[in-house]
Parts: sequence; C-alpha cells; structure tokens
Amino acid sequence: MNRWWITWLIACLSMFLSVNKLSAQESWESIIEQLMNNNDEIASSNWQSLMEDLAEMKEHPVNINTASKEQLEKFPFLSDGMVESILDYIRRYGPMLTDKELLMVKDMDIQTARLLKLFITFQQPEKEEYTPTLKNILKYGKQELSTRVDIPFYTRAGYQPFTSEYIKENPNKRYLGKSFYHNVRYQFRYSDKIYVGVTAEKDAGELFFTGKNAKGYDYYSPYIYVRDIGRINALALGNYRLSYGYGLVMNTDFSMGKSATLSTLGNKARGIKKHSSTDEYNYFQGIAGSIRITKCLTADAFYSYRKMDGIVDNQLITSIKEDGYHRIPRDYEKKNTFSNQLIGSNIHYNGKNFEAGLTAVYNVFNKVLNTTPRAYNKYYPRGRDFFNAGINYKLFWKKFTLQGETAMDKNGKIATMNMLRYSPKESFQLMVMNRFYDLAYQSIYARSIGEGSMVQNESGFYIGLETSFLRYFKLSTYGDLFYFPWKKYQLSKNGTKGFDGVVQLSYSPGYQLDMFIRYRYKNKHKDFTPDDGEKVTLPYIQQKWKYQLNYSPISELMLKTTVDYVRNGHQNKEVSQGILLGQSIGYQFRKIPLQLDAGGAWFSTDDYASRISMYEKGLLYSFSIPSFYGKGERFTFNARYEWGKHIILQAKYALTHYRNREVISSGLEEIKGSMKTDLYMQVRLKF
Repeated sequence: MNRWWITWLIACLSMFLSVNKLSAQESWESIIEQLMNNNDEIASSNWQSLMEDLAEMKEHPVNINTASKEQLEKFPFLSDGMVESILDYIRRYGPMLTDKELLMVKDMDIQTARLLKLFITFQQPEKEEYTPTLKNILKYGKQELSTRVDIPFYTRAGYQPFTSEYIKENPNKRYLGKSFYHNVRYQFRYSDKIYVGVTAEKDAGELFFTGKNAKGYDYYSPYIYVRDIGRINALALGNYRLSYGYGLVMNTDFSMGKSATLSTLGNKARGIKKHSSTDEYNYFQGIAGSIRITKCLTADAFYSYRKMDGIVDNQLITSIKEDGYHRIPRDYEKKNTFSNQLIGSNIHYNGKNFEAGLTAVYNVFNKVLNTTPRAYNKYYPRGRDFFNAGINYKLFWKKFTLQGETAMDKNGKIATMNMLRYSPKESFQLMVMNRFYDLAYQSIYARSIGEGSMVQNESGFYIGLETSFLRYFKLSTYGDLFYFPWKKYQLSKNGTKGFDGVVQLSYSPGYQLDMFIRYRYKNKHKDFTPDDGEKVTLPYIQQKWKYQLNYSPISELMLKTTVDYVRNGHQNKEVSQGILLGQSIGYQFRKIPLQLDAGGAWFSTDDYASRISMYEKGLLYSFSIPSFYGKGERFTFNARYEWGKHIILQAKYALTHYRNREVISSGLEEIKGSMKTDLYMQVRLKF
C-alpha cells in the first residue's frame, strides 16, 4: 500500500508545483456528480442520457440573453422560480454582459451560478439569426464526428483460447467477438433548430463486421430532430425519447428520483427529444411531432414500432432483455424475438401561473407478455396490449406551488403523485409529497419518483427542507416514509414499511471553494437466510456518510477530496462496512490547449454488500461510476488536447489494484490476477 501511495503523492505534488497564479476552474461534470451523490441507486443507463444531454449543452451553450423559458427548463439544477427570475432580470435591465451579473439575479446563489455559467454565453440579442433556408442550413450548419475505443490490458474468461471441440460443446462459455469497445457518432447541427445524426456502437465481446453481425456495429441509432421552427415545436424521425407529466404514464428520459436538491425535484424539460445515446433500451423508433397551437398550448402525437430482445416461450414473452448485449449465442437467441408498437398523444398548456397536460398512450406487443411467475412479480404487467392516460398539473399561487399527476391504466388502477412546495424566497424550499401507486397499476414505460424501480406497489409520504443561512451555508434534508403492500424482489413478506432520510450541509463561500457533508439512513425490509435456519424477513439498515471538498486556489487548478463510509446489515445481525478515500487534481495549461486530470482512491470494504460507488471523469459523452469492494487502490489519468479548431484528442488510463484477491469478478467476466488496467481513447472532428 505504501508504494502505491508514495507514487501517487509524488505525481500530485509535481503537478501542483508546476502551477502559476490564477483563479477558479470549473468542471461542467460537477452537475452530474452532484446529482449522482443524491441519487446513487439510479441505473447507469438513466444517467447516460443526462450525461449526453449536458455534454451537448456544454459544447453548444445557450445565449442567456435570448433564451426562452423552455430552453432554461432543460437545466436540471434550475427551479421554476429561478427560471422566472432570470427572464424577469433580462426584461427589466437588458442583456447580461458577463457571468458576474448572474449573482445580481434575484435569489441566485453561488452554487447555481457556478453551474449555469458553464452552459451559457452572453452574446448581444441583436446578433443576426439566419432563417433556416436550405442555403443557410448548408452554409452555417456545423458537423461533428467522434469515435471512441476502449482497450483492456487483461483477458477475461470469455476470451480465453478454448479448443474448437470445447466451444462446440459449450458455445455460451466464450464471447463471439473481440474484447475492445468501440463507438462512432456523427451529427450535423444547424443552430439549435435542426439535428441530423447517427450513433453506432459495438460492446466488448460483440461481433464486428463478421458472422451474425456482418452489417458492422451491433447497435445503430439514427435520428432527425427539428425544433422551434414556425409552429413546429418539435419533430423527430428515427430514434427519440419521450417524457410527459411526472412519468406516471410515459418517461424514457432521465428521472432524478428522490433528491436532496428539493428546488428541482419533479422539474425538468418534458416532451420529445432526439435519442443520440448508446442506451439500447430507453427509446422509441418512428415519428413524433409537437405543434404549437397558441403561445401557451401545444399538441403532441407519436408513433413507434421497434423490435425488442427477450425470451419467448410458446408465443409468450417470459422476460424482456434490456442490457443490449449480443456477445454469446444465447444472446442472439433472444435478439429481436418480438415487437412493440406504441401510439399516443399529449396536450399541454403552459401559462404563467398554471400548467396542465393530458397524456394518453396505447402500446401493443405482437406476442403476449407473461413474465415467468415469481411471488414478487404477481402484479407485473401481463397481456398483449396496454393503455394508460394521465393528467398532470402545476399551479403557482403567491409563494406556493402545487403540482402532480394522476394516471389510470386500462383496468382502472390508479397511480397518483402530488407535491406542495412553499418557497417565500429562492433560498428556502419546504416541500411535502404524497404518492400512491396501486399494487396492480400497469404501465410499460412509466418511471417516476419512488423507492422502487417501478410505478407500482408503493405508497409514500415525503417531506423535505432546503434553506441557505449565514450567507454561505445551505442545509438540505428530507425524510421519506414508504409502504409496499405486496412482496418485492428479495422481500417475501407483504405489507412492509420503510424510511429513507438524508441530511446534507454545504458550504460555498465563492467560486474557488465548496464542500459538503452528507448522511443518509435507510431502513427497509429484506429477506435474511441464516446458515443454519429458515429464511426470515428483517429490517435492513443502510447508512452512508460522505464528505467532499472542491477547491480551485488558482484558475487552472481544481482539487477534489472525497471520503465515503458505508455501514449496511440486517437489524441485530452482523454488519458490513466500507470506506473510500479519494483525491483528484485537474490542471488546464495556459499556453497550450492541454488539460490533465489525475485521480486516486484507496478503498477497504468487508464485502460486496458494503461496496462504494465513485464518480469518475471520463471521455466526452461517456459515463463512469465504478463500484469498489474488497481492499485496494484505484488510479486514473485523463488528458484532453485541442489540435487547432477542428480536432480534439482525449484519453483516459485507469488502473485498479486489489490487495486481497487473485481473481476479479466471476463467470465469463472473470480476470485472473489482482490488477485491472484499461485505456480509453477518443478523437473528435469538428467542421
């Protein structure tokens, strides 16, 4: 351990001593990390979509002086009140000239201003805007082509050189393709109004231009997306995503879930979005359009037809495969085994003090969905066709906001979620929320706020407070009482209750420094089977502490320190504990277009139950929150170089060393040895 840390400290010290004098560098990825810290149980595919949306907004910032309400609502860290305050400031005092003016907006705090300035410009509104004629589109359109390759410096069990006889007898014991990961993205963009592009991806282990995948990449996502042209609010052809209301009927977009950031809980841009992500499940394929009927009223309609992966047994869909992997013959047996068609519409009214929407969705499978029966999935969606309709609303009255959604399925089962927020000023938020998801409510594409992953079999009451005090301090806290009327996965008892609570204290005296300390406590029931007894259901208590310090003593330098501690276990039983200490440093050179980032972490956990997740900086459009358990160290090194105006080169080197094992992972992913090293490379061309 000493050898590893001495090497790391020398690297950090040498980089620190090379720095000159200047003031605060900001990483736009801090918004991802901030949200992840409050929502560490959300699926990585869900984070991937948000990561790509924010990366694109960073590459193509919005002019704050001409931004519409809809454009500002895209930022997940801006509340309704803050959006209105920004628009009101520009109406009253004219265009902003610099980012210093952000702090003059009513109730704007340093943390929000720090994030917002990364995604906006301060151009004068008089700047000429070219109408989208074919000539102007071709003349002023911008193109981007990027490609990424991930190379592992180890051999997993699925890539071992088995004999042909062994492979013939055990065809699913070896991956069909090579061990590298590869993707390519192309996008043509005209202003923020027209997008045309395609994303293609090959996962590690998948075939590439050979065998059953002679067409090249395993996954393609083509799209055409038009927005804000005449009465066209949005138009999507190809792959797209949908989100309406608060997700009780339809949501294939990012969902923040329960969060200590109360000012934005339940807020986000809704409607039709292009799908340029490598997420192979959460999207639709076909056409979707939104027409602006009046200034406040829009009407959407959409149709999708796509083939999907899963297990089909005797014309019954017994499971849906969501991971997108096609690496072994068994995966190909599940590929495109059934299809799903979806048609629906939404009408939305967006006024100054009142918003409301009506969504209706009908989708049908070409085979009957009948998930393999288990005790916990008795009420999962079953059948061939599904219909859902919902009404969402948001009402502003003085310092109060009342918002929510109520939805019904074809069997008359109800899901409803309602929130009341009191905010006498932007720096103070008090919110209560009640949700009731009938245990038999069925919706294929619903995703919303809750303790469970499905909008079903749950009710809860949530109360949260967020307030700033003593100028630089912010307190965020919430408590959520939830109830499951029916069994759940790893929970064989009906009618269980639980509690989830968070307390976070933040300190931000300026752009140069911010820190927070957070404690999370969760108590929910979970099955326990002793070595010499029968299975019983007991409270399972999870406790997590986190401290994080971000410090930029000078403009080119960013330092980050993190400390994580977890303690999990069944009540009155043996507990599992873990700790992680992390340090990262980033430096942007002044005279050359080179940025370097290095990070290191030491971790020690009892087992997988006390694993700790850590956000890592990655390549553009990529997302990384690896989990660590056992004992060991993690080191990363990132480099980004801009070669002129048109070429950007990026690379990341990552090494994980374990001190208590000689085998990493299991099954086809098993690695012999105690070390795991990867190289990630990306090239972007802008023209």
